[in-house]
Order: sequence, then structure tokens, then C-alpha cells
Amino acid sequence: MPETTPRPWAIARRAVFALFVAATALAAASEAAAAQAAEDFVQENVSKGLTILNNKAVSIEQRRSQFETFLLGLTDMKRIANFTLGQYRRTATPQEQEQFAQAFQTYAIAVYQSYFTKYSGQTLKVTGSQERAPGDTIVTTHLIDPEDRSGNPPLEVDFRILSDNGRLVVVDFSVAGIWLAIEERDQFSSFLGQNGGSIPTLISHLHDLARNVKEPPH
Repeated sequence: MPETTPRPWAIARRAVFALFVAATALAAASEAAAAQAAEDFVQENVSKGLTILNNKAVSIEQRRSQFETFLLGLTDMKRIANFTLGQYRRTATPQEQEQFAQAFQTYAIAVYQSYFTKYSGQTLKVTGSQERAPGDTIVTTHLIDPEDRSGNPPLEVDFRILSDNGRLVVVDFSVAGIWLAIEERDQFSSFLGQNGGSIPTLISHLHDLARNVKEPPH
């Protein structure tokens, strides 16, 4: 007569399997929630930035000031500055690191505003996301130009979003596949390599670049 009562090892195996299934489902749900949060963050905030730049009811200087305030609340400038300094951060003094971070912030705001001013009048559409690691998500978007009749695909702009103790921040973005912070790190490393690793020289160079990049929004 066959046994009808499961053996202890069979019960344990089923329990372990059930726990595995539950943990997998929980992880998938958590990942999906994190991805959705990052997508919503980008859709809401980048659209807000474009709205600021499109607001012709205020002066150029007001738009610039509003966009700067908006950008500083959206990004982790200190983290980006440390990344772009690359290997030279290890030999920079604390004072040089702080001065560089301040100069980089001025330069980065001018660069970001210049990038997004080019696309004023367009709208942002989130098309998906990919989690690189827990709390580290790439959000893919397209900039839609309502006046474009060329039939060409819309420009892809991707944003790297980190969760910093539950607060979402932008740490990099790419236009047509070129990541800005990575490009800046390569350029700064090249400049420092040609200038004896002098951080003060790079700081002065950043101030010059910021003045050259800064253009009023149209």
C-alpha cells in the first residue's frame, strides 16, 4: 500500500521551494517598483526643466536662475564632480577638490542648460528603463518635436538615476549614446595629463569653458 503522508525531507524541500518562489516574486516586484519610480522621476522633472526653458513670459535671466535652482535639486553635482576628476582626485588636496567641485558646478549648469535649450519646444517621452544594479537605473526617453515632419526617429536621451537613501538623483545623461559625465572625465584627464596634473589649472580652464558655453535660452 503506497504511503500517503509526505516524508519530512519532502516537506522541507517543498517549503524551501515555496520560499524561493516567494523571494523571487518579491524581488521582481521590488525591481519593477524601483524602475517605475525612476521613470516617473525623469518624466516629471525633465519635463519641468523643459517647461522652465520654454517659458517666454519671464526674462532670460529669470529662466536661467530658475533652471539653475531646478537643476541643483535634480542632480548630485558633488558626486558627478568627483567622478569627472577621475584618478586625479586621489592626489588633489581637500581644498582643491572643493574648489574643483564649485567650478565644475558652474560649468555643468552652463553645459546642461545649453544642451536642453537646443530642444526647447520639444516634449519628453519615457520609453523604458533598465536596472544596472539595485538603486541604479538607466531611463530611456525620446525627445518629441511636434514640428518635425522629416520622418526621422526622435532623439534618444538616457538618464542614469541613483537612489541616494531613498532620494532619486540624476548622475549622468547621454544624448545619442554619448554619456556626458564620462565624456567630461576623459576630457579633464587629457587636459590634466597635458598640464602636469595641475588641478588649479583645470579649475581656471573650467571657468573659461563656462563663460564660453553660457548662452541665453531662446
